[in-house]
Amino acid sequence: MRLPDRLSQAIEQELESVDYARLRQAVAQLTVQYQDASFAGPVIASEALRAAYLAVRLPATYAAIARVLEEIVQRAPLVEIGSLLDLGSGPGTALHAAAEAFPSMRQATAIESDADLSALGKRLGAQSAHEAVRSARWIPADLRSGVNAGRHDLVVLSYALGELPAVAVNKVLTDAWAAAGEFLVLIEPGTKRGFGVVHSARSWLIAAGAPILAPCPHTDTCPMAAAGDWCHFSARVERTSMHRRLKGGALGHEDEKFSYIVASRRPLAPASSRIVRHPQKSSGFVRLQLCTPQGLENRTVTRSQKDHYRAARKAEWGDGWS
Repeated sequence: MRLPDRLSQAIEQELESVDYARLRQAVAQLTVQYQDASFAGPVIASEALRAAYLAVRLPATYAAIARVLEEIVQRAPLVEIGSLLDLGSGPGTALHAAAEAFPSMRQATAIESDADLSALGKRLGAQSAHEAVRSARWIPADLRSGVNAGRHDLVVLSYALGELPAVAVNKVLTDAWAAAGEFLVLIEPGTKRGFGVVHSARSWLIAAGAPILAPCPHTDTCPMAAAGDWCHFSARVERTSMHRRLKGGALGHEDEKFSYIVASRRPLAPASSRIVRHPQKSSGFVRLQLCTPQGLENRTVTRSQKDHYRAARKAEWGDGWS
């Protein structure tokens, strides 16, 4: 997954104003904060940390958001997305991902309480190729105080719900679902804690009568949670040379793990099953671990199954399967 060219260029311009030594130190600090399982609350509190976020975290969150939005494109190709509400927008990552996924998007609204992040998001958005991003409405507000931005076709709450105090989560979910005209997307880090946030939100949405479009093929008890496991997926991120230098990595990519849920206003059909681990591809057969309405299932697809085998050879972790 690559960032849009204009977004990459805008990020490079922002990074030019920060001393490299300070930037590298901030990247190390940011990495520790995001790896801390007890992390909660905003951590991007200085110019150097904001630059570090642009350099190493924004590309990863963009990839995760883009992967989830692609699921909507695949499962609901006839539903037109004309407007986006991004809750806890940060520097506006979801605005750019949604504009790429939905060319029909004409209006975008970003809710962000941090004035410095909002200013950064506006600067990045000003260079976008998409009018909806360039003209996005930025509203300074704390999600805990209520969301009053009207109804939008798509509401995104990415890497934000887990930063809220537990007592505020249901209020924010209520506001987010009320604002969603077509879809509500929730994304959290692909850790046990992040999945716990998503799993709790899934239960809330199902209790509220929301149809679940992805990743779940059913609305029964999550079999992975019941087994003490956690449901998460992966998006591959292309690293720039700056990204590699800052993180001390040699690979040209990294994998962002994430958990998510997509709720739909319409009763759209989810995938009949979901691939929940990397497919094991061997000569003549592919082994898939699937989440199905009947629970977790290990399925072997052999060469003799022809069309299914060809599909299995192309299948990736996180894909729907039928």
